[in-house]
Amino acid sequence: MTTVTMYTSSACGYCSAAKKLLAQKGVTPVEIAVDADRSRFTEMMAKTGRRTVPQIYIGDHHVGGFDDLYALHSQGKLDAML
Repeated sequence: MTTVTMYTSSACGYCSAAKKLLAQKGVTPVEIAVDADRSRFTEMMAKTGRRTVPQIYIGDHHVGGFDDLYALHSQGKLDAML
């Protein structure tokens, strides 16, 4: 199975929703907490060009945020990526 990496923060409802959806698929993402380490937030912004969490990677592919992840799920494309 492909590694899923998520930039997250502790008080993020969308991060929780993404983790729940991934758990339903049997996936536990590697979490990078941007609120615990400011350098991780800077790293996330440099990699994604975005300032919001979650930012989700499946392997080396940047999926985007929760809405993007859910869209893949709704279109039936998420399982193949995982």
